[in-house]
Amino acid sequence: MIDPLLAASRLASAGLEAQSLRMRVVSENLANAQSTGNAPGADPYARKTVTFKAELDRAIGAASVRVRDIDTDNTPFRVEHDPSNPAADQNGNVKLPNVNALIEMADMREANRSYEANLQVIKQARAMVASVIDLLRT
Repeated sequence: MIDPLLAASRLASAGLEAQSLRMRVVSENLANAQSTGNAPGADPYARKTVTFKAELDRAIGAASVRVRDIDTDNTPFRVEHDPSNPAADQNGNVKLPNVNALIEMADMREANRSYEANLQVIKQARAMVASVIDLLRT
């Protein structure tokens, strides 16, 4: 049997790790929102998504979160007519990434809030441990 405060810290740590990876993927998507292909008619950067899975952590006997996979979004690329672009095909059309900045910002906000919530759990667990130590001293 593991200490409940330690279990809470481990669960929150798993959440921090998962949300950190999610924020990194969202940042990559935003950084590549205008990345076109290297050759005329080539596919541009494809949006990436993170999927999570619940996993039983046997050490603490509770469900935890893990990153299942980083997938590629299969929505179609945007196409714009720009004959001067080096990535334009013979018709002057350029494929642009399937990244929507509004969706990425909403995803970033949600990941950030989840990260902060997990961080608060760790802070509270540490404060409770400190309180227990103070009680034992007196």
